[in-house]
Amino acid sequence: MDYSKTLHLPQTDFPMRGNLPEREPEMLTFWQEHHIYEKGLEQRDGAPKFILHDGPPYANGKIHIGHALNKTLKDIIVKYHSMTGHYSRYIPGWDTHGLPIEHAVLKDSGIDRNSLTPLELRRKCLEYAKKWIAIQKSDFIRIGVMGDWDHPYVTYDPNLEARELEVFGKMASKGYIYKGKKAVYWCPHCETALAEAEIEYKDRKSPSIYVKFPVADDKGLAPAGADLSKVFAVIWTTTPWTIPANMAICVNPKFEYVWIHAHETDEYYLMAKELAPAALSACHIDDYDMGDRVMAGSELELMTFHHPFLDRLSPVLEGNHVTLDVGTGCVHTAPGHGIDDFEVVQK
Repeated sequence: MDYSKTLHLPQTDFPMRGNLPEREPEMLTFWQEHHIYEKGLEQRDGAPKFILHDGPPYANGKIHIGHALNKTLKDIIVKYHSMTGHYSRYIPGWDTHGLPIEHAVLKDSGIDRNSLTPLELRRKCLEYAKKWIAIQKSDFIRIGVMGDWDHPYVTYDPNLEARELEVFGKMASKGYIYKGKKAVYWCPHCETALAEAEIEYKDRKSPSIYVKFPVADDKGLAPAGADLSKVFAVIWTTTPWTIPANMAICVNPKFEYVWIHAHETDEYYLMAKELAPAALSACHIDDYDMGDRVMAGSELELMTFHHPFLDRLSPVLEGNHVTLDVGTGCVHTAPGHGIDDFEVVQK
């Protein structure tokens, strides 16, 4: 007996199989031909606005899984706000400025940068950026991201650059811009400064040394009765080539510091109490005693020590970047060779 006629099943044109290689392009074509994104905005005209300006991808290669995840999440957010009654727009954009594009252009073409004028190099970079914008745009549309793809913002647009200069001018007129010195990462190969995000660190073994700085002005903190010619602050560093650039010694204001009396040399060494045993062992100093007086790092500020071989003084400064991981708790500070050092000395 045939029972099929006794069943009342819903009828649908929805296909039973996904067949995505064919269905997805058809769906995207339908969206584009019928202006689905624009019609969605028309239905929400006058509603509260939600506008997402894309944090732009960089125009220098094919999209990867990170791009896909980023764009999918943004697409969900924009569509959610549309479904909750907002005039919800997604405005895509591309970042086209920076060293990676210049580096890729020179690498792919095999051209020596010095053989090009700045204008010629910029034109080649512009062509490269436009090529990858077109490729990435097609891929983003292909994964189903809805947005105002015909009117993206790009950082090479002269109008956008002019507006940036306008904002910069307003900031300068309000006193937010000033001229000063700053420690920067520098690439000798590219002959340019690098952003922190462009820096990659390679693990390597470096020579480390302990260095004595003779006291100049102890601010009354040296051990009682000590010969000041035998009183030192001891620093530890893995960058001994920066010692000529030393301008200060940093201590952590919250750490405890002590004077170590080395009996063999009758010298006194300023170190963090917690690090002293390991540091003395590394320096093969076994016969010593740790003074009873414990000083907070904050008490040591503005003591001064002589540079070990240059005719200048190195003051003691407070620095929260000083740790008890290794060393002596007295940190060699060369502001021309590190951002932390520069910021501490600048303060």
